[in-house]
Amino acid sequence: MAFSSTAAATAAAAFASGRRSAACRPSSQSSSSFLGASFPRVAAVRRCAASGAPARRAAAVTVRAQAASAGGKKSVLIVNTNGGGHAVIGFYFAKELLAAGHDVTVLTVGEEGSDKMKKPPFSRFSELTSAGAKTVWGDPADVGAAVSGASFDVVLDNNGKDLDAVKPVADWAKAAGVGQFLFVSSAGIYTTSDEPPHVEGDAVKESAGHVGVEKYIAGEFGNWSSFRPQYMIGSGNNKDCEEWFFDRIVRKRPVPIPGSGMQVTNIAHVRDLASMLALAVESPGAAAGKIFNSVCDRAVTFYGLVKMCAAAAGIDAEIVHYDPAAVGVDAKKAFPFRNMHFYAEPRAAKEVLGWTSTTNLPEDLKERFAEYASSGRGEKEMSFDLDDKILSAVGVPVAVAA
Repeated sequence: MAFSSTAAATAAAAFASGRRSAACRPSSQSSSSFLGASFPRVAAVRRCAASGAPARRAAAVTVRAQAASAGGKKSVLIVNTNGGGHAVIGFYFAKELLAAGHDVTVLTVGEEGSDKMKKPPFSRFSELTSAGAKTVWGDPADVGAAVSGASFDVVLDNNGKDLDAVKPVADWAKAAGVGQFLFVSSAGIYTTSDEPPHVEGDAVKESAGHVGVEKYIAGEFGNWSSFRPQYMIGSGNNKDCEEWFFDRIVRKRPVPIPGSGMQVTNIAHVRDLASMLALAVESPGAAAGKIFNSVCDRAVTFYGLVKMCAAAAGIDAEIVHYDPAAVGVDAKKAFPFRNMHFYAEPRAAKEVLGWTSTTNLPEDLKERFAEYASSGRGEKEMSFDLDDKILSAVGVPVAVAA
């Protein structure tokens, strides 16, 4: 545990007696024990005041691709997944390119009339078409037919997770004479490191599907780049991230956090990922043959994320710490993030592309909570079976929100 010995003894006594702190206090974790994310087999409960620390001022500079008139207007095909968190990347990338004056076609996997298309970001595709984009649906395995034989300067595969899915797109692009091939990979392919953060060039899991794709396109294209995102936030994202926390906070339920809560991760606004991709299109020579961690340049702890979500909602939050093994739950199912330090840095994008991050979690979470509140999700009935199991095991009662 990362408390000092005095603080640890005080905290343990408080936990044993069932006392709860009245407000979130600055952590007493020391740098020497920073990497220890384990927690004793006893629940720690902390109260997060909604006021929290003052939000960091929003970045004043928005990174955008250079004007197409400077680098040449290009025709870009985005092969976009129809589900999961990555779908919003293609949406924002398309908007970035359109604003810079490029021609954009978005090929979404599946059928336009499917139920998935009723959800964001697909339900917002009119924002793309009204700006001049073309949207089509089809099978990436037959990309040529889906795009009706159109030609492109750049292709981004934001769909495949392994070579079986990406190879047909890559082979078609090569045969069609596409000059630049981009691939959205994953920072999840890095092996666990004793020296976080992950940086480009660190060891990866050779068995990972994304690794196989990166090796293949490196051998097939003279100009290729791979982008490795982590967790992301942003309007139009249809994968639960911050919503998991809002679901509990608005219902006055304790927020169960595995371990100490000091595990470090990275959550970037999707506009940062889009701007990084757009810069690669604008500077293909600089981006050629490079791998980029598509993340923001600041880390956040689980504990800090709860505080920020509470501040965005304007509601106090109660944090309950637990040991997944002692409670008998799978942390992968009980919590939306990896229960470990999982943090990459965007060094290559800064050095090679001159990219700058604009992610500001305290402010970005306010945007996300406004959308959450307007959606009515906070008033819907939800079951919290795993939470209840955890809370019962550590002896924390659940008060029903009025």
